[in-house]
Amino acid sequence: MATVVPRPAPTLDREKTLAGKRYSLIVGFDEVGRGSLAGPAMVGAAALLSRDIDEWTVPTGVADSKMLTEVRRQSLLEPLKTWSAAWAVGSVSAREIDEWGIVYALGVAAVRALNEIETLLTTGDHTDLGVGTAVAKAVSRQGISPAWHGTIGDIGGEEPGVRLKADELRVAGILDGPSDYITPVVNSFDAPELLKPIAMTTVVKGDRQCASVAAAAVIAKVTRDHLIEDLAAAHPEYEAYGWSSNKGYGSVPHRAAIAKHGPTEYHRTTWHLC
Repeated sequence: MATVVPRPAPTLDREKTLAGKRYSLIVGFDEVGRGSLAGPAMVGAAALLSRDIDEWTVPTGVADSKMLTEVRRQSLLEPLKTWSAAWAVGSVSAREIDEWGIVYALGVAAVRALNEIETLLTTGDHTDLGVGTAVAKAVSRQGISPAWHGTIGDIGGEEPGVRLKADELRVAGILDGPSDYITPVVNSFDAPELLKPIAMTTVVKGDRQCASVAAAAVIAKVTRDHLIEDLAAAHPEYEAYGWSSNKGYGSVPHRAAIAKHGPTEYHRTTWHLC
């Protein structure tokens, strides 16, 4: 019988290293929806306060979101939100992806998420694009518009309210993957202005190694899945595209429906769709 070698769980080693460099806020990032044919692409962000380092623990059961079942991801969602000092999921619409290209668009989504976290932690309020969980659920049930590019986020932990003064912010980020698509977008015309700049680190398979990135991945995945499922329910006229099951990705039935019926206003029309 072959020996099954368990995969190592994500750690907080990189987060602690960055905290040791006197960054006050450590943020893990991961994306979802990059390869989807329809619907928004999103970047999740999960933040930790360095001053709480003695209380940091790796969340039980957290792992690369792609290795978890849908039921397991769903069960982890609320604990991971609570584990984070603050969390956010930034989005870009299919129209923005068509206009900017996917890499730049993901950078904008990430900066939108970070702007939400910085604002929540220093003011207790949302950004102009941001809404909390309760409002997001109401918006989602109605079906997001094709141009929707909102940010969903909230303070985590057990205590509500402001956590940091703006002049205390010194931000470091960890992004899953080989390339930093966030830094080039900071201070661009299309992204919101951050309260403080961010020093980025990229980690290949970061969602398997870094607990903050793994948390961001799960939060982003579950959030986007719910949005697409609700979008499908709100638009029965699009049932042929199978969004409730494929979440907008290029399954065979989805591509066949595009070939037969054409793209909807939720599709990325500059992509090879069928």
